[in-house]
Amino acid sequence: MRSHSRRNFLKGVGASLGASLLFSPFYNSLAEAAPGRKPKRLLVFFTMGTAPEVWKPTSVSGETPTFSEATSPLAEVKENIVMIDGLPSASPGNNHGSADGLTGMGYSSQGPYGLISVDQFIVEKLKGSGLSTPIPSLLLGADTGGGKTGFYKGTNLVPIGSPMSAYSTVFTGVAPTTPTPGGNNTAAEDQLRRRKSILDNLTREITSLKGNLGSEQKYKLDLHLESIRQIEQRLSNSMPGGSGGTGGGCTVPTAPSGDMANNMKANQLHLDIICGAFACDITRIAAIQWGSDQSMNVNIPEIGLADEEHNGLIHGNDPGHVKLIKLEKWLHEQFVGVIKKLKTTPEADGSGMLLDNTLVAWCRDMGDAPAHTQNEMKFVLASGTGGYLKTAPGGRFIKSSERHERVLLSLCDAMGVTDYSGFGDPGLGAKSPLPGLAAT
Repeated sequence: MRSHSRRNFLKGVGASLGASLLFSPFYNSLAEAAPGRKPKRLLVFFTMGTAPEVWKPTSVSGETPTFSEATSPLAEVKENIVMIDGLPSASPGNNHGSADGLTGMGYSSQGPYGLISVDQFIVEKLKGSGLSTPIPSLLLGADTGGGKTGFYKGTNLVPIGSPMSAYSTVFTGVAPTTPTPGGNNTAAEDQLRRRKSILDNLTREITSLKGNLGSEQKYKLDLHLESIRQIEQRLSNSMPGGSGGTGGGCTVPTAPSGDMANNMKANQLHLDIICGAFACDITRIAAIQWGSDQSMNVNIPEIGLADEEHNGLIHGNDPGHVKLIKLEKWLHEQFVGVIKKLKTTPEADGSGMLLDNTLVAWCRDMGDAPAHTQNEMKFVLASGTGGYLKTAPGGRFIKSSERHERVLLSLCDAMGVTDYSGFGDPGLGAKSPLPGLAAT
């Protein structure tokens, strides 16, 4: 009888996976359903810097912050968030237009060098590991033409500015999978049965390999088989009438409508599109930029604010930063709004809510915008309770003197990317995520 070497074992499993699931929506689910591995997504919320006195908590007890007026909306989701302050960039004197925010790198005298933003770095690493989604990276943002964005892949990347273009790009040809209560679900049932059939065939193929394997290799196969059983159970629960009740599903949002000429309103629509893309597993990496490094035209009638952020609010005649506080509070409301939406939107397989498996990161191009410095880079991160972040009921505030690149490396770590070669400042030394940020 032919024996199976470790190489043949891996080739056999890989071939079986590839032949059965390469073009199946369950390829990714299988890969990530192994114990200790949740499917993960990253949403980058990117804005200009702010005035430190506007953003900083009014007080901190241990690590529990008392939010300022500008950040007060965070109180609604405080159990999900971690605020981080004090982190200098590689070149603290860099200001508007420098690439440090998401790349960990700035400008040399010859111009930008080695530039790839953390979102694009993660995308390339996930591609290399075999993860495939219809849209590897979804970059959205209205009114970004006034300067640079935070996104780089060799060159500066321009997000999709029109919500209608973004909607068409993301959802053309996508059919909802959520069963219709009391309706005709024949198509959905047939689709689910076909998917279960693929898993049944894969189970038989993997089981047939077990006979001549060693104990360690059998253990690894058993983990694969258990993953398949979990997926099959989720499928059964998501069938109409299944034990999982209504389950989850991909619900395509309605087409954008309203005042899309107003970039602030347009970006609200972009956030809805991102949530829908996550729910349908069309992308795992998404980002939204508010304005550019040099300008953002602000027109928010409901709070009586109409101005330009850079020259009008950050460097203009705004005693006490009254207007900037209004804008920051409104932006925090949008940040909280997308977190709440992710908290209440189910996974397509009914395994939880989107936020359970998503990391949301508010990043900025500098820490002190009025002073044009990157001495104190600021972040707000959010994940589901029990997710990647170490959270606390009252929220967490971390003050650190570590380089801000450490937070970007934490975003990589959250997405399962632990090989940091090729990202950030080569002079940083031993690269590692920010200590104390992750739950484990």
